Amino acid sequence: MVPLARYSTVAGIPITELIEPTRLEAIIQRTRDGGAEIVKHLKTGSAFYAPSAAATEMVEAILKDKKRSFPARRISRASTALTASTLACRASWRAGLEQIIEIKLTAEEDAALKKSAEAVKELCAVIGV
Repeated sequence: MVPLARYSTVAGIPITELIEPTRLEAIIQRTRDGGAEIVKHLKTGSAFYAPSAAATEMVEAILKDKKRSFPARRISRASTALTASTLACRASWRAGLEQIIEIKLTAEEDAALKKSAEAVKELCAVIGV
């Protein structure tokens, strides 16, 4: 997971202006480790929590036409190369997928995304996908 704090807001105010840097870094690290934390507590049967929560939020936003943007990741595989790009998308009940927003990453964020994509590539190799 690659949290992008500079794109996160509360009532339109960037969280980087609301949360002290050391506290924000702790929140970001916990976000990165969230899946492992759930597995630690539940041991088995925990892989569905984050995806199901995200799907529930998306369905609610679409049904209630909230015009919310959601993070998405495009992962494509061309022969042996795995590439990833970070996107946001907005969907509505009436129009379906309304907008895809390509997010510009800093060099540090791009490196983190590439590291994450490599981890996905390694998992795909392990399971033979």
